[in-house]
Amino acid sequence: MTYHDRGTTWFLAQFKPNSHNIAERNLTRQGFRTFLPMREETKRARGKFITQMRPLFPGYLFVALDMLQGGWRAVNSTYGITRLVSLGKEPTPVPLDLVSQLMLRCDREGKLLPPKLLKRGDEVMLTKGPLTDFVATIERIAPDRRVYVLMELMGAQTRVAVSAEHLRAV
Repeated sequence: MTYHDRGTTWFLAQFKPNSHNIAERNLTRQGFRTFLPMREETKRARGKFITQMRPLFPGYLFVALDMLQGGWRAVNSTYGITRLVSLGKEPTPVPLDLVSQLMLRCDREGKLLPPKLLKRGDEVMLTKGPLTDFVATIERIAPDRRVYVLMELMGAQTRVAVSAEHLRAV
């Protein structure tokens, strides 16, 4: 995947509520390149934990445009899109380095990859399971990539074993 072609710049498009799939599909159908970074999110609903993929930046996706050829008005009129983010009359470009770094942290489908380098003493947030959103400190990392973290539960320091994929650096 190339991040930058001559004349192509990345912009931020705001999509309508819960319309990221529709907006991305319609932009792609028109020939625009899009990038929608996603992350796993676990929530409790009706007594069960449900894991879903959610946009990393709720309400926004990146669109590549060649400003020399115009076309940004077509993005604004795309079904599912509210508008391109502008700080004036024309859309404001997103720094290429920001988009490139985000792409490097995602897989081919845009799913945010877990951080590779966790070490003892790092503060992390659990991203999956019944302890989602709890903050913990890494105690040790086993060879099988099982991570033992220490967290405050009911007034006591407790050790919990979790998979490295379910942790995010704080």
